[in-house]
Amino acid sequence: MQFAKDSFFLALQQRLASVNPGRTVTVNGVTVPAVLVVENLPPSSGEPWPNAFYIEWGEADVVGGHAGNGAMISLDVVISYYSLGSVQSMVDRGRLLAQLDDELLAICQPPNTDKRDYTQAPSADLGTNVFWTQPSFTEGKGSGMYWGRTSFPERMKSGVTESAESHQDARVERKARLTLYFFSEVTLS
Repeated sequence: MQFAKDSFFLALQQRLASVNPGRTVTVNGVTVPAVLVVENLPPSSGEPWPNAFYIEWGEADVVGGHAGNGAMISLDVVISYYSLGSVQSMVDRGRLLAQLDDELLAICQPPNTDKRDYTQAPSADLGTNVFWTQPSFTEGKGSGMYWGRTSFPERMKSGVTESAESHQDARVERKARLTLYFFSEVTLS
């Protein structure tokens, strides 16, 4: 399963570098395209960066009930991101969120990539593909005043962001869900 996860993540990261070379973050002193996997970040990484895509892996299942070597697996994926805007008044945060939506759609096309083994250099082609559904976007959420009502949205339950009470910073955020499909790695006896 790890080969499929790595292949998906690195495909999106490489595609973002082409779509928007300026959308980067610095992790452990290294600047990379702003696509990150939550489980790969050190616990001390702190608050997530705005305008960056965070991948979280969900439930995995065997498709069609055929277990064993070469079985097709589905894996739920959530990609979360948020924006505070690019100006001090934050009036453009919705526009920036829409730009992030467009970038996510762009990097998810085509909805497949080669499955590779990245534990070696150079990486090895494993002979199958990883493919996925189109992202399904949840409603954009934000905190603070909106038309006279105070809204405290449900935050990402995974720990990417904390409770609404700790983020009354007028951010707008989005979650996109998709399903990844791949064949399990074949092991030779």
